[in-house]
Amino acid sequence: MAIIIGAFVWLSAACIGMGLLVGYENAPGPVAAAPVMWPRTSRIRPAPDHPTLVMLAHPHCPCTRASVGELAAIMAHSQGRLTAYVLFLKPEGFANDWEETQLWQSASQIPGVKVMIDGDGQEARLFHAVTSGQTVLYDSQGRLLFSGGITASRGHSGDNAGRSAIVSLVNAEVPDRTETLVFGCPLFSPKSECRVSENEIQKH
Repeated sequence: MAIIIGAFVWLSAACIGMGLLVGYENAPGPVAAAPVMWPRTSRIRPAPDHPTLVMLAHPHCPCTRASVGELAAIMAHSQGRLTAYVLFLKPEGFANDWEETQLWQSASQIPGVKVMIDGDGQEARLFHAVTSGQTVLYDSQGRLLFSGGITASRGHSGDNAGRSAIVSLVNAEVPDRTETLVFGCPLFSPKSECRVSENEIQKH
């Protein structure tokens, strides 16, 4: 009888744990209400003859690894018809190399992608991004074409609506949608899964 009860308890716990994991993986972050025109005060400018993509990312977000992988796939399908930036958040007062994570290295190795530091999240705020992995696409006139995420759930690569929409837009095709959910850690929340300990901060 004790064995049966123990097995029931273990199975119940396993089911609860699996449910929580599935719920977490499928729980999106807040989507940016991206500006309909490219922010004038941004330090980067859209390309003059083709679309420009900007991804706002937290360098310590495990969920964003999949987004960077999907960006590589997008660039491979774009054949030089897309300029892309990945802007990595770096809060004020953090160590000089805090942002240079594996994620940074992976993004910087994608052909055609420019990786930059987003000091204290200034660019993220201009594009109204609050979730790591938020991606926006603008045309050559600075008009918003797409806003959202490019994964189907947290940390999962593979076919998804965001990637398909961007590839369609870059290739002058009509996308199924122009907004998608974003799956990633909060960029600015102190409760972010990306938070780091105080001893990683180098005060000025």
